[in-house]
Amino acid sequence: MLPPHRHDSPLEAPLSLGDLPENADWDGRIAYLDRDGVLNRWKENYVNSPDDVEILLGSGKAITSLRGMGFRICVVTNQSPIGRGLWGHDVLAQINAKLQELLLEEDQGAEIDLILYSPYLPSEGSWSRKPNPGMLEAGRQIVDNAHRFPGKPNNLSYGDDWIDRPDESDSILIGDRKSDIIAAGRFGVKGILCDSESGISGVIDQILSDKER
Repeated sequence: MLPPHRHDSPLEAPLSLGDLPENADWDGRIAYLDRDGVLNRWKENYVNSPDDVEILLGSGKAITSLRGMGFRICVVTNQSPIGRGLWGHDVLAQINAKLQELLLEEDQGAEIDLILYSPYLPSEGSWSRKPNPGMLEAGRQIVDNAHRFPGKPNNLSYGDDWIDRPDESDSILIGDRKSDIIAAGRFGVKGILCDSESGISGVIDQILSDKER
């Protein structure tokens, strides 16, 4: 199965959710976000250190807008440099922490609820590597469990083993690659393709207008 990994915690560990803006009740919507080319600038030879992290202008404000609409924020990112032996999970933890820091510097409401990543090579065929939907499956269950059963550990299922799935029609995935959109389709969530130069800020107005209809 080769399950996804979670930033700074084991998959099974309880997730603590912060309040949504104005203490709004969560209605079950999640915004699944790719990382490179969506929140931070994509680099041809990978983002290899915290110093390489450069957020795309407007990413923090866009996350705040999504949270204001009632979305929980779950980052789902392929990170094969770990599988290639270029660097380890500890380096990725530093990179992800720097990303969150920079997003909050741009807008103090830009809180990420959960970061999941797939460290595997494409040749390993992991269910958690996009275009497969394993990270989205895990993200939904972890966020749902945190909302419904605060403080309780996660017992995750994948693929055909996961029954009684919730409706994902009101959730979204934003990515800059075809693999992101395929993963969205396989999971049953609306996929939104952005340009890697503008990232999430280039599509946020479209999302806001769609939700107002």
